[in-house]
Amino acid sequence: VTRFPPEPSGYLHIGHAKAALLNQHFANIYNGRLLVRFDDTNPSKEKDEFVENIIKDMEALGLNYEKITYTSDYFPQMLDLAERLMKAGVMYADDTPVEQMRDERMHGIESKRRNRTVEETLALFKEMQAGTKVGLANCIRFKLDMQAPNKALRDPVAFRCNATHHWRTGGKYKVYPTYDFACPFVDALEGVTHALRTSEYKDREAQYYWILQEQQKVWPGLPNVHIWDYSRLNFVYTVLSKRKLTWFVETKRVDSWDDPRMPTVQGIIRRGLRIDALREFILSQGASKNVTYQEWDKIWTINKKLIDPVCPRHTAVLTAGKVLVTIKGAPTSIESSTVPRHKKCPAAGTKQLLKFDKVWLDQADAQVLNEEEEVTLMDWGNAIIK
Repeated sequence: VTRFPPEPSGYLHIGHAKAALLNQHFANIYNGRLLVRFDDTNPSKEKDEFVENIIKDMEALGLNYEKITYTSDYFPQMLDLAERLMKAGVMYADDTPVEQMRDERMHGIESKRRNRTVEETLALFKEMQAGTKVGLANCIRFKLDMQAPNKALRDPVAFRCNATHHWRTGGKYKVYPTYDFACPFVDALEGVTHALRTSEYKDREAQYYWILQEQQKVWPGLPNVHIWDYSRLNFVYTVLSKRKLTWFVETKRVDSWDDPRMPTVQGIIRRGLRIDALREFILSQGASKNVTYQEWDKIWTINKKLIDPVCPRHTAVLTAGKVLVTIKGAPTSIESSTVPRHKKCPAAGTKQLLKFDKVWLDQADAQVLNEEEEVTLMDWGNAIIK
C-alpha cells in the first residue's frame, strides 16, 4: 500500500508528478493500492482552490487511487495520541522563543522547559487548544536526544498553535500537528506499508521511525511502515520550490499557476506535453537515488516521438510574397491521388494529394532556389529550376 500525500498549498508541479506516478507504479506492479491523503496541517497556506486543482491534476495524470483522505480527518485521534505521549513522558510543552529554540537545537542545548512535569504539560496543552494567550506562547516538543549528531532528532516540534481559519475544519482547532508528528501516525493508521519520499528527507528517516515507535507504544496495533527514498526531480534553469512558484504567481510574474512557462502539471500540459510522455520520462528514471539535473530536451524528445505519428499535417503558403511556379510536364488539370498521411506510421491513414502544373511557393523558399538546380517536390518527384 503506497500513498501520495500532497499539501494543498499550491498546484502540482512536475516533481509532484514524479512522486504520484512512482507511487502508482509500485502499487500496480505489486498488485497493491494507492491512497491519496491531503496533508492539511498548516491552515496559513491551504485553500480550497489548491485542493480542487490537485484533484484535477491527479485525474490528468491518470492516477488510479482507492480513496482520498485528509490529515485533518484524524485531528481528534492525534489530540488523544498527544495526551497519551505526554503522560508517557515523551513530549513536553515549551515556550522558548523560536530563534532561541533554533539556536539551542543547533548547538545541542536542552530547553529549560524540557523537564516540565506531565501535569504541567497537559495543562498547557489544554491552554493551547483553547487558544489562550498562555497557550499561544507554547508549542509541544518531542523529548528525543539533544546531543544526537543528526539534528532532526533534537527535540522536534510536534504541535504548534495557529489561529488561522482552516479551509476544512474552520475555527474548531487552534493547535495543529506538525508533519513530523502526523505523517508516521496517519501512514500507519491507514495501513500504508511503503512510504516513498525524496532523498532530501533521508536525514529525517531516523526521526520518522523513532516517532512511530513511540506512537506504537501508546497506541496498540499501529503497524510498521517502510520508507523508500528516491531522488528528487531537478531540471536545469527550473524552479521547483512551491514557495518560489507561489511568489511568481502572487507578484504577477506569470499569469497563473497554469501559465505555460510554469513547471506545474497544468502549465506543461498547456505547453503541449502529453501525459504519456511525462509518464514514460519518469518511469524511465525509476526510483533511482542518484541526484541529477535533467535537461528539458529529453522529455520533449519523448513527447515528439509520441505526437509525431498522430499529429495532423497541413500544408499552407503565406499570402504575402507568394510565388507562382509553373511545372512543365505536370497535369494541366487538377488530378487527385491518395498518399499516406505519415509514411512511417500507416495507422495515421491516408490523405488526398492534388497535382497541377501551377503551384504556390513561400517567398522564403523561392529565394533559396537557383537556376539549373534540381529540387524535390514531396510526393511528386524531382524538378529542374529554369
